Amino acid sequence: MAPLDTKPSGAPKGVWKSGKGKGRHTPKGRQFTDEAQAEIARLLGDRPRRRDLLIEYLHLIQDTHGYISADHIAALAVEMRIGQAEIYETATFYAHFDVVKEGETPPPALTIRVCDSLSCEMAGAQQLQKALEDGLDPSEVRVLRAPCMGRCDTAPVLEIGHNHIDHATPEKVQAAIAAGDTHAHLPDYETFATYVENGGYAKLKELREGGDWEAVQEQVLASGLRGLGGAGFPSGKKWGFVRMNDGPRYLAVNGDEGEPGTFKDRYYLERTPHVFLEGMLIAAWAVQAETCFIYMRDEYPAVLEILRREIAALEQAGIVEKGYIDLRRGAGAYICGEESAMIESIEGKKGLPRHRPPFVAQVGVFGRPTLVHNVETLYWVSKICREGPEILNSVEKNGRKGLRSYSVSGRVAKPGVYLLPAGSTILDVIDAAGGMAEGHVFKAYQPGGPSSGLLPSSIDDVPLDFDTLQPLGTFIGSAAVVVLSDQDTARDAALNMLRFFEDESCGQCTPCRAGCEKAVKLMQAETWDTDLLEDLCQVMGDASICGLGQAAPNPIRLVMKHFAEEI
Repeated sequence: MAPLDTKPSGAPKGVWKSGKGKGRHTPKGRQFTDEAQAEIARLLGDRPRRRDLLIEYLHLIQDTHGYISADHIAALAVEMRIGQAEIYETATFYAHFDVVKEGETPPPALTIRVCDSLSCEMAGAQQLQKALEDGLDPSEVRVLRAPCMGRCDTAPVLEIGHNHIDHATPEKVQAAIAAGDTHAHLPDYETFATYVENGGYAKLKELREGGDWEAVQEQVLASGLRGLGGAGFPSGKKWGFVRMNDGPRYLAVNGDEGEPGTFKDRYYLERTPHVFLEGMLIAAWAVQAETCFIYMRDEYPAVLEILRREIAALEQAGIVEKGYIDLRRGAGAYICGEESAMIESIEGKKGLPRHRPPFVAQVGVFGRPTLVHNVETLYWVSKICREGPEILNSVEKNGRKGLRSYSVSGRVAKPGVYLLPAGSTILDVIDAAGGMAEGHVFKAYQPGGPSSGLLPSSIDDVPLDFDTLQPLGTFIGSAAVVVLSDQDTARDAALNMLRFFEDESCGQCTPCRAGCEKAVKLMQAETWDTDLLEDLCQVMGDASICGLGQAAPNPIRLVMKHFAEEI
C-alpha cells in the first residue's frame, strides 16, 4: 500500500511548512551566546555548581569584567540550572554588583567609592566627592557615594578599585590612578607560624583531645562575655541552645560590621587573625559544627586576603580539613549584618531578614541548627580559654565588669580602637582618644552607631555598656562612638543617619521601606513636624521586621528630645 500523501498539491518536494508560524531553533526566553557560555564555564572551572555559591560566582564575573551583563546572567543560569530572574534579583540586591542590561553601556573600568558616613561627612567627604567628579573624566572613572567602609579613624576615606585611601585628597587619588594602585594593601599581622610559636592552638588541641564543652561554656559565662555584634546576648548560653538540637550543626561568623562608625573587628583581624580563628574553632568544637562559615564584608579586601592565606595555613598544618572553614564574601549590603539576613546571603540569596521564630539556633544555614557569633566575640572566647575568665570579670569600673573595644571617631585628637573598662563614660573615651580635636568643643556623641542616635554632652556620666543606656532611649550596640563638636549640628547628623537607613533598608517590610523615605523628606524641612515624625517613629518601631527599621527612629527621637532648638 502506498504511503498517505499529506502534502498540498503543487508543494515542493522535501520538508514543507504551512507558512503560518515561525520555525523555532531555541527555547523561548533570553538566550546566551556561545562566547558567554564559554566564559562562564572557564571562570567556574571545576567549582561545584551549588546554588549557595551564586554570590561567589557573581563576584568572579564582576572582578573579571567589571560588570555583569545580561549575557553572563543567561549563561550562568544554564550552567547552574537556576532561573535568570533569580540571578538578576540576587545580583541587583547587592551594591557591589553592576548589572548591565542589553543595550546599556558598561561602567568605566575604574570605580571610586567615597564614604559618606557621619565621620567622613564631618571630615569633608561631600566636598571631596564633588572635587573628584569635577576633576576626573567620567568616561574613564566612575565616582560613587558609598556607605561606611569601616575606616572612620582615617576619615575621609575612599576606595579606588580595592585600594583604600585614608585621609583622602584629590591629589592622592590622581597619584594612585597614575601608578595603577588599585589593589588592597596588606598590613603587617601575626601569621600562623608566629602565633603557634607563642602557644597558639595549644588550647584547641587540648580541648579536642579530651575537653568538656560544658566546662568551657561555664568559663565563658563566668567571664561575663556577651555578644559584641550589638545584641549583647550572653555568649555561652548560645552553645547550649544549639547543642540541644540534633545535627548536623553549623557555625556562622558575622564579619559584616557595617554599622557606620564601627571598625573594631577589622582592627583585630588586621593584627591578630589567629586569636579570632582559634576562638572560632573552639566554639565550633563545642557545638560539633560540621562547617564554619565566615561571612566577611566586601569592604574589607585586605582582611579577606589575610583570612584566605591563614585558612590555607591551617589546612596545610592539618588543624582543619580542607573546606571545613568556608570563607564567604559579602557584596555591599548593611542588612546582612542581621544574623538571619546573613544566613540567607550565605545560602546565595538576597539578604532578607527572616521572620522569627524559628530562631537560627534551631533553623539556620540550610535549615540546620547554627551558632552565630561576631568576630570580636570569638576573639574573646580564645582569650578566655587561654587566660581564664578573669581576663574580663576581674576588670571593674563604675559598677560594671569587663572590657569593651570602643571604635572612636569624629572630633577627637586620635581616632582609633580603644580597649577600656566597660564602665567607661564618654569623657573616659574622649580622654583615651587624646581629648577633643584642636579648636573643637564637645557637643554630642553617638554611643553605638546610627542605630543608637545622639546624646548631648551633658549626659557624660553614664557607663557606655550593655543595659546602662536603655533608660535614655538608646543602647551601646557595637560601641561605635562618634564625637560631635560645636561646629556640627545634631539635625544634620541625624539626617545623615536616616539617609543611610533609607539606602540600606532591604525593602521587605513597608514600615521600614516607606518609613525611612518619609522620615528623610520630613527631616529636610526647615522646621520639623514633630507630631508626624513621632507617629512615623511609632509605626516603624512597632511594625518593622528587623532591627534596622526598629532602631531607625532613635536618631529622630533623640534629636527632638535633646536638640529641640535646632529643629
